[in-house]
Amino acid sequence: MEEGQNEAWSSERDRGGEREKAGIGGVKARGSRGHKRKRRKSKHDYQERYKWQELRNNLELMIVEQRDIYGLTYSLIKRLESHGVFNEDRHGYAIKPMIYAITPTFTRPVQKAELTRLSQTFLHLPNLHWIVVEDAESKTKLVTQLLENSGLIYTHLAAATPPNYKLGRNDANWKKPRGVEQRNTALRWLRDNHQTNDKGIVFFADDDNTYSIKLFHEMEKIKKVGVWPVGLVGGLMVEKPICDNSTNKIIGFNAAWKPERPFPLDMAGFAINLRLLINKKDVLFSYDVQGGYQESEILSQIVTRDELEPLADCCTKVYVWHTRTEPPQLNVEQLLIKKGFMVLVINVSAASSNSNGPPALERMHSVPQTQVSRLKEQNSF
Repeated sequence: MEEGQNEAWSSERDRGGEREKAGIGGVKARGSRGHKRKRRKSKHDYQERYKWQELRNNLELMIVEQRDIYGLTYSLIKRLESHGVFNEDRHGYAIKPMIYAITPTFTRPVQKAELTRLSQTFLHLPNLHWIVVEDAESKTKLVTQLLENSGLIYTHLAAATPPNYKLGRNDANWKKPRGVEQRNTALRWLRDNHQTNDKGIVFFADDDNTYSIKLFHEMEKIKKVGVWPVGLVGGLMVEKPICDNSTNKIIGFNAAWKPERPFPLDMAGFAINLRLLINKKDVLFSYDVQGGYQESEILSQIVTRDELEPLADCCTKVYVWHTRTEPPQLNVEQLLIKKGFMVLVINVSAASSNSNGPPALERMHSVPQTQVSRLKEQNSF
């Protein structure tokens, strides 16, 4: 009897042990399934991020292709127009002339900021072609990338000012003529790429000015040479042509700086019909004129005072201001450069783009001057 009971207890103990083992195994199995679910979720999240990144890359590529197609389409339209295929659009409105904005520029700390501000204004003008000419032997990466990302129709050129005409470190701005080489390079490009009957307006848009969009709408009216007031220039709040309301003719100029000039205007105070510049192929800016006479030099080869066309409500409205950016104080950076270091601001937000927290701040690093050339190849300053 006792033997039978012992056997029953032993059998029950064995079954209990088996159940216990099965329970532990079940927990392990459930834990394994949980890890698998986490791995699947992680893989799914990665696939989702990859899918969205791929979509973003495709969209960026599409934008670039669309911009290229737009440029080619516009070029084709202009060629058809030059051959007289059409003179009006399908709604019966006259096609607006293309405005060619010529901008000389040179490397300096505020260059990117100045060009960015200018490009944001130009984005509002579908009939604008930006011609940017760098004062350099070759085009820089900074300006190249800025133009590629601008969304504008543009032409990028480079023309270095001859060494004997470059301003010295301590020279005043008026000491030597500036922008001559760059503006002449742009004029030659226009002549090489346009015919005598092409419609257009040429405007010299320096990168240290501020422009109202209304100014460019005024330019569309120009038949020969249009003129208008310029704010904050020549020691005056407004330097401007004086217009006779009854005749709509220019009868004088409100200018304090060298008022005896044939055309006492700022470079931002006039624009020229493209056909005049195409027909008069020898019209260029010159190094052989005294300071402040560049505007008079080119205008005197094209028009007389009587032929000037007053715009901006008979020269009573100001749509452009000479707002040269104040040079930034970079004393700390200059000190580090003297010690053989270059300060770089590195944006590390990209490294934390997958996090849900606030964007990462920019960090300042000082690196040896010997590494600057290598870093410049990888970054746009």
